[in-house]
Amino acid sequence: MELMIPLKSGKAISMYEQIYAYIKEEIRQGAMEAGMRLPSTRVLAENLNVSRSTTQMAYDQLVAEGYVEALPNRGYFVLGMEALFEAEQEPPGTFIPKKEGEKSGTEIDFSPRGIDLTHFPYNVWRKLTRNTLVEDNKEMFLTGSPQGEPALREAIKGYLHSARGVRCAGEQIIIGAGNEYLLMLLYQILGTERVIAMENPTYKQAYRVFESLGYGIVPVGMDGLGMDIRALRNSRADIAYVMPSHQYPTGIVMPVGRRQELLKWAGEKKGRYLIEDDYDSEFRYKGRPIPALQGLDKAGKVIYMGTFSKSIAPAIRVGYMVLPRPLLEIYRERLGFYASTVSRIDQNVIYQFLTDGYYERHLNRMRAIYKGKHDLLLGQLRKLEDDFEICGEHAGLHILLANKKGRTEKWLVERAGEKGAKVYGLSSYFISRPCDSRPGTVLLGYARLSEEEILKGAELLQEAWKEK
Repeated sequence: MELMIPLKSGKAISMYEQIYAYIKEEIRQGAMEAGMRLPSTRVLAENLNVSRSTTQMAYDQLVAEGYVEALPNRGYFVLGMEALFEAEQEPPGTFIPKKEGEKSGTEIDFSPRGIDLTHFPYNVWRKLTRNTLVEDNKEMFLTGSPQGEPALREAIKGYLHSARGVRCAGEQIIIGAGNEYLLMLLYQILGTERVIAMENPTYKQAYRVFESLGYGIVPVGMDGLGMDIRALRNSRADIAYVMPSHQYPTGIVMPVGRRQELLKWAGEKKGRYLIEDDYDSEFRYKGRPIPALQGLDKAGKVIYMGTFSKSIAPAIRVGYMVLPRPLLEIYRERLGFYASTVSRIDQNVIYQFLTDGYYERHLNRMRAIYKGKHDLLLGQLRKLEDDFEICGEHAGLHILLANKKGRTEKWLVERAGEKGAKVYGLSSYFISRPCDSRPGTVLLGYARLSEEEILKGAELLQEAWKEK
């Protein structure tokens, strides 16, 4: 078949993106049916008078997102829409123009949760799943190791060592269906008579899990470097839950001096431990990645926790925990009979994703995409610098705005909502009443938003918060 794609050479969007967008929309609209063969990259390049590398890049993008399938020695074929995974028909945060007279609701949702699923490598994931089930692999349906598949644990160990500076053996890793499960497992390892210090504000889901388990929880305030060590020492806690590489929600990156102070506190008394939640350390936009706290630990005091929810997809529901050896022995004595909560099929797919290089390529791609969104939003927010201080902008998937003119958080949230932009107040992340004198502060997440939505959202915020 011949494709006549209208290309505009003077357009800001590159040629390959125009080709990719056109074919993608044709597939979505049903104009290109499942099984339809596309012209080769060479033929399409000749028809459009562009380089072959341009058409190849467009096809590669379509294959990666699962709109097109590449069959060896046969060519490129359109995949059926029923084979495509869509989180929702219209993802949260999508801007939908309102009809005249229609009541306006939330147009842009700056949710700090969620990720960009439009660039998930659907085709690769399908291929790896097929590889796992090839030739009626009966072993995949048998009970595996309670800690998770040894091969996957070794792959995670290698990744953590090279990317995060974590030092461990594969046998120290436990794989579980999400961090909530792993925290409940940790509760049985550490015992019930524990008091946990948590940064204030903090990740509320972890707080809810600890609270539901009956732990005593002590909120510890933060300064510009992270958890306040003096306040920690004055608490009765023997466990500290921290996010040193990118604290949620403040975005603070804990410097090495403060990390050493935490390790010193943990080493001063038997039975003290630090729980390091390294939930989105992969995404950093300024300077080199910050190594994990666990890599500095010489005394076996750090329990390291990570997840694939941010870097791959939330629905994967695969987290991992690295136990110091004394706690590993307790786990094996008391809990070694627990079956793994992650299917061997899913573990094998992730193993292939890691070891075949797909994970690294996906991360590099998503870093570039998120950095583009981050820089775009940051550039738009510079227009508000007279009234706001921008915080936490060097890592993660959200930015904080703190008002300098005495506006309350409630006013900021309500005014933005009236204009159709949903923002999130910092106060909802505190586990004890925040100081009333603090500036009104909101979180703006951008991962799920397109560039057009980011521009629209920033415009709405400027209209909402401009002084009258």
